[in-house]
Amino acid sequence: MTQLRVLVTGATGYIGGRLAPRLAEAGHRVRVLVRSPEKLTDVPWASDVDIARGDLSDPESLSAAFTDMDVVYYLVHSMGGSDEFEKAERISAENVAEAARTAGVGRIVYLGGLHPDSADLSPHLRSRTQVGRILVDSGVPTMVLQAGVVIGSGSASFEMIRHLTNRLPVMTTPRWVNNKIQPIAVRDVLHYLVAAAEAPLPHSRTFDIGGPDVLRYGEMMQTYAEVAGLRQRRILVLPVLTPKLAGLWIGLVTPIPRSLGRALIESLHNDAVAGEHDIDDAIPPPKAGLTTYRDAVRLALRRIDNGEVETTWASASPVGAPSDPLPSDPDWAGEVVYTDERTKGCDADAATLWTVVESIGGENGWYSFPLAWSVRGWLDRVVGGVGLTRGRRNPKQLNTGDPLDFWRVERIDRGSLLRLRAEMRAPGGAWLEWTVHSVDPDRSRLDQRAIFFPKGLAGRLYWYSILPFHGIIFKGMMENITGSAARQTVQSG
Repeated sequence: MTQLRVLVTGATGYIGGRLAPRLAEAGHRVRVLVRSPEKLTDVPWASDVDIARGDLSDPESLSAAFTDMDVVYYLVHSMGGSDEFEKAERISAENVAEAARTAGVGRIVYLGGLHPDSADLSPHLRSRTQVGRILVDSGVPTMVLQAGVVIGSGSASFEMIRHLTNRLPVMTTPRWVNNKIQPIAVRDVLHYLVAAAEAPLPHSRTFDIGGPDVLRYGEMMQTYAEVAGLRQRRILVLPVLTPKLAGLWIGLVTPIPRSLGRALIESLHNDAVAGEHDIDDAIPPPKAGLTTYRDAVRLALRRIDNGEVETTWASASPVGAPSDPLPSDPDWAGEVVYTDERTKGCDADAATLWTVVESIGGENGWYSFPLAWSVRGWLDRVVGGVGLTRGRRNPKQLNTGDPLDFWRVERIDRGSLLRLRAEMRAPGGAWLEWTVHSVDPDRSRLDQRAIFFPKGLAGRLYWYSILPFHGIIFKGMMENITGSAARQTVQSG
């Protein structure tokens, strides 16, 4: 293995967040390019890579990061967003191509989508194909790996299959349920990506990659049901069910937002089966062979059950979410800001209190007025937000940048501070923050602060409309968090 200088774009995403540490383990010198380096503050592999700030839409931010790189991995792609995303993706690809040419990069590796050569593609598959074409024509040697449905814990495609099958013993689907799919396990995608850094590449081109099984989408759901120990599902095909309606339905019954669900559905309009197997000549399969779909599902469920999900589809911030971090102890610079601040002592040591704070959200709940949280989550889903169903990646531990229902971890000082930034649809920016203080060896104190920056009159009306519930929600949250810590102390004593 030759040590290469490697740049990974999209390192906060599902694939990039898994690839970067594996490239470092393979002996390469890895640099990651991200818009928000603070998201990688406490990922386990942060000290193994060089973290650079940059945005693919800003060409001036790329030159320093691309300097002296042997390989650049292009792993940035939007699965949601506005109608302008194709133009934005094209501009980003052109910026990467120009930066790679100027810096003398030796190779570009891009992960695209598997698709038939002659077909009307969905907007997202069309965009992926366009990006691949721009990179292949860049003049920089480029290897494009085209994968279909990626199966792994936390992948959007797998989560859609998992939640649809778990929750609907009888389901109605569009005609695409009978299309042929060649799924691939995420571990095999990573195998090809790592090897692509050094694989022989006589000329720039695309390679199809896929697992050993070719299945209909309905068969994939039935196989999932079998592996998960569920009864076989009844699937009713409705030819009138449009992608827009199906996306809305998926947004209501799965954690996948409707914009992402619609993009996934539209991408399934055509068969997604490898048209050639030239990848075998460039990159041999894993020593143990490619992972079957059944085994990929089994592995994904095991990781979910054990709380060992490395990254999820929600690792990247949704389009339109607030991105400016909350200043520490801000002076507000004359801006209107609303806060709800509370303090409460706790009959438990600071370490015990912190474990309760860090475990908040997801299946563990929010320690107050569950109905109000559920209603707010459903309202967010109805207007196209992420809602509460994203859950959390790990049931006990949080890292900076982790999604947490309709929040995201903006800052965590483990043992003392947890700050969440809201990604729900709201007329303003919102944060929720807890600080744990040690009072003496057996007692602690919890400070809780909710912060809201209103946007216009709508923001002010929003704050005052929910103000009557604060006494129930935020007071109850303080009581229940500290109470839970105190009970744990009694039980352990």
